[in-house]
Amino acid sequence: MKTLADYNFKNKKVLIRVDFNVPLDENFNVTDSNRIEAAKPTIDKIVNDGGAVILMSHLGRPKGKEEKYSLKHIVSKVEEILGKPVKFASDCIGAVAQNAADGLQMGEVLLLENLRFYTEEEAGDVAFSKALAALGDFYVNDAFGTAHRAHASTTIIANEFPDSKCFGALLAKEIESIDKVLKNSEKPVTAILGGSKVSTKITIIENILDKVDHMIIGGGMTFTFVKAMGGKIGDSICEDDKLELALEILKKAKEKGVQIHLPVDVVAANAFSNDAETQIIDVTAIPDGWQGLDAGPKTLELFKKVLLDSKTILWNGPIGVFEMEKFAHGTISLGEYIAESTKNGAFSLVGGGDSVAAVKQFGLESKMSYVSTGGGAMLEMLEGRTLPGIAAILA
Repeated sequence: MKTLADYNFKNKKVLIRVDFNVPLDENFNVTDSNRIEAAKPTIDKIVNDGGAVILMSHLGRPKGKEEKYSLKHIVSKVEEILGKPVKFASDCIGAVAQNAADGLQMGEVLLLENLRFYTEEEAGDVAFSKALAALGDFYVNDAFGTAHRAHASTTIIANEFPDSKCFGALLAKEIESIDKVLKNSEKPVTAILGGSKVSTKITIIENILDKVDHMIIGGGMTFTFVKAMGGKIGDSICEDDKLELALEILKKAKEKGVQIHLPVDVVAANAFSNDAETQIIDVTAIPDGWQGLDAGPKTLELFKKVLLDSKTILWNGPIGVFEMEKFAHGTISLGEYIAESTKNGAFSLVGGGDSVAAVKQFGLESKMSYVSTGGGAMLEMLEGRTLPGIAAILA
């Protein structure tokens, strides 16, 4: 795997595909700069080597050239994070971009306008890729969040740099972290799969059953399993068409020697509301009119023991409706157990939008070994798929 460490970028103009798809408020201020900060080590390495940097990114889902999606809005934030001036080109291909790239001095940074102002970007257009490639003499992909898309700037462009391409620091770290769980893990390995639907996690479950010793299943998925096994789930969320599948998963896990851990009790509520009445109840005996919205205390004790005995932990999906304060305790506690296990030497990887949102919201991000920056991309890797953006660098 070719990474930044394999190259010296002195006197090279390096095109970096970054993921600067950051949220902006109504005044175009960046409200979460994590993705820009994540790209800083790659940019710094190239600049410090004596190279010049040309940054490519998309922002939002524009329909044509929309002012509100212009990357000019983030220039000052990028300058603040990099601690140096950043030039801006009001186009990403053509004369404007080419002139800006040609005039770039070594040590300087140039940000191109939003790639998605052109439909050719998402279409993976070859001519568009060639126009981008003409701006630099080396290509670095550091955008894990878009690595699962075969777009012009993430995949097709790499063909123009057969011997001058590599992974950026962020993308390399993402690949390494997922490999550490799926291929090079220290046992016992525990995967926590939460969220509401079995159907969205089935491919992940099938792919990782051979690689884990324990699987904790929580969140809304719980009730499909409980109902499949004959339990009463009241008004809890359930995929009735996946009951057979749930039993099949339990059977496969048993055959492979994987211990499945389901909640034994839940915090049930008489409405899907933060103001609802609640009771702690056995997960197999939820009365009609009530629904399970968080893991109960006995469940958390059970999960805690498993996690503190684990050496490798993958967390994908919350185990309760953490967006409501009344039902956030289970997800917060789970995060704290993983943090404690990490402190004791375990490797913990958190990925998938909701779990990442939870660790950030509850101040646990710095206590995990690695928090993935790409929701969809990470899920596809966990499903065992080869991402086009990664395959293009390895080719």
